[in-house]
Amino acid sequence: MSYKKLLTIQDISCVGQCSLTVALPIISACGIETCVLPSAVLSTHTSGFKGYTFRDLTDDIPDIKAHWEKENIKFDGIYTGYLGSAKQIDYVIDIINSTKKDDALVIIDPAMADNGNLYPGFDLDFVAAMKKLCSKADYILPNITEACFLTATEYKTTYDRKYIDMLISRLIDLGCKNVILTGVSYSEGKTGVVIYENDSYSYYEHEFLPNGSHGTGDIYASAFVGAKTIGKSAYDAAKIAAEYTVECIKETAKHDNHWYGAAFEPVIYKLIEALK
Repeated sequence: MSYKKLLTIQDISCVGQCSLTVALPIISACGIETCVLPSAVLSTHTSGFKGYTFRDLTDDIPDIKAHWEKENIKFDGIYTGYLGSAKQIDYVIDIINSTKKDDALVIIDPAMADNGNLYPGFDLDFVAAMKKLCSKADYILPNITEACFLTATEYKTTYDRKYIDMLISRLIDLGCKNVILTGVSYSEGKTGVVIYENDSYSYYEHEFLPNGSHGTGDIYASAFVGAKTIGKSAYDAAKIAAEYTVECIKETAKHDNHWYGAAFEPVIYKLIEALK
């Protein structure tokens, strides 16, 4: 296996076990050189903390890209997570166009919504920009809410296979090649992931844990990116990422007052074992 160099672009919350503080260690644990481009720096994440600091790094991105171009730095893969504005998305598209190798994987987590609603601060202009970014992707990793916003589809909490297939078809119409749709539940007490790759559907189902925590989406996406980058099939990468995320949620439940994130570090060895 060749030694891959991957770039991940998202914010960094200094405390809170999400975004870059999750992506960097998890992808590195997969044996990948993990390069980072912080889109913003926050003292903590924004869920449950008060008075957090925020520094927007949007205006730094063009100079960083220019330096990389001067040094002829190229990446074997690019993975984007939470991005703070439509302007950032335009800059990220420029980076993808200029720094990815010809055979590089582009994996987009359109982190912008959940439970039927956009995250605070996002609007339909941001959704329109995210559609452009998704058109550049080899794989996108939306949840059902994000898929609905991207495709202007009514959000439903009760659905069938026909509804999910329609969502995926509309996502493909955006221009992305393959879809990993998370949080798909066809039966009580279970949830899972629909994998659409090369015109073929598959589904991996696992137990639903009600005590989910902040940052599990980042854990899942990072584990999927790591597994896929080292050569796992999309189905195997989706399964490995799902099983690891479940282990992280179970581990978190063992620790009192660990409300702000998922304890992914104590069980990261299980991810490494699953990749062997």
